[in-house]
Amino acid sequence: MRAFIFPGQGSQSVGMGKALAEASSVAREVFQEVDDALGQHLFKLMSEGPEDQLTLTENAQPAIMANAIATLRVLEKEGGVTLAAKADYVAGHSLGEYSALCAAGAFDLATTARLLKTRGQAMQAAVPVGVGAMAALLGADIDTAQKLADAAADGEVCTVANDNDPSQVVISGHKGAVERAVALVKDYGIKRGVLLPVSAPFHCPLMQPAADAMAEALGTNPPAAPLVPVVANVTAAPVSDAAEIRDLLVQQVTGRVRWRESVRAMEDIGVGQFVEFGGKVLGPMVKRSASGEVEVTSLISMDDIEALIKAL
Repeated sequence: MRAFIFPGQGSQSVGMGKALAEASSVAREVFQEVDDALGQHLFKLMSEGPEDQLTLTENAQPAIMANAIATLRVLEKEGGVTLAAKADYVAGHSLGEYSALCAAGAFDLATTARLLKTRGQAMQAAVPVGVGAMAALLGADIDTAQKLADAAADGEVCTVANDNDPSQVVISGHKGAVERAVALVKDYGIKRGVLLPVSAPFHCPLMQPAADAMAEALGTNPPAAPLVPVVANVTAAPVSDAAEIRDLLVQQVTGRVRWRESVRAMEDIGVGQFVEFGGKVLGPMVKRSASGEVEVTSLISMDDIEALIKAL
């Protein structure tokens, strides 16, 4: 069995999608449709930067999605490979869940772009700059990370935001609490704590205003049932019901991204091949999370796509 997976924030880089657009009119059409939906020159920003503008959450989220969907569309339209025929499940990391749902037909491309723009703006606005922070804990498992977060909280918010793989957990919350956690890592046998260059503390209770904004946006633009089940970040379990998907997307804003568990759940169901679209970020996490041997393919370039077409 095969899962199509889609990366999240942090996978953006200046130049993303440029070579694909030069090689394929299908990719150019995707980028143009996203630009039209947002009323901005997002693809120019993706291609040329500046990096500080691309990194802004409200730009990075739709940009990463557009790049992933362009890669998928090239595979589908030029390779004659359809998601419905070749994927048993889809999943995405944080904003990548929207890319996965777009790929599986639950949202159209323009709606996905607008939802992610709204999501990025709402997440940015939820907490004033400088109030929150996130940190990656390297060499930490989920239980140790949670104990550290609890110890560092001291009346503030400090919680596990992303359970990425058995060796990397991300915490999120008030800046002081996250900084205290980083200072305490050695006491908990954790190799390193690294403050992340993010503009807001994602996937923690401080994001509740953004969750409320997404509840409103998804009420107006609800998903349809996907062509194949999506393995949701919040539950690490497959879901196909449109109303449940909508509720889980709202919960996802403040909830933990259970990526390690999602990989294990897909593996337990029988997924042996993971295909990542538009990045090479999730592949290593999948390999570290899987209990056995799994095949991981990352698609960025036309060469990557053509190689997969031959393999399929």
